[in-house]
Amino acid sequence: MFRIHLGLVLAEFICIPAFGFELYRALSGNELSWAYVVEWPLLAGYAVYMWRKLLRDERGEVAPKKRAVAAGDDARLAAWNEYLAAVHGTNQPATPVSRDD
Repeated sequence: MFRIHLGLVLAEFICIPAFGFELYRALSGNELSWAYVVEWPLLAGYAVYMWRKLLRDERGEVAPKKRAVAAGDDARLAAWNEYLAAVHGTNQPATPVSRDD
């Protein structure tokens, strides 16, 4: 678990100064640096997201899963499945028909 925390600290140790450096460059007139001003906080946020996910995996916690809708629960889904069965039940040519004009 120590390595997970260390990974977050290292990621933030890289992202925060990089954000400050790129912000300084962007305010000094470097137009390309504005893209990095946005990118570094996103990478820092992703590091926090992965840190939380890895901690949950390490502890064995499982996120609750959404219940799948059964075919009988949704009339539109049942109708769509019937339509697909009808379409695939028709005889279609095994080889594509070429039209030579």
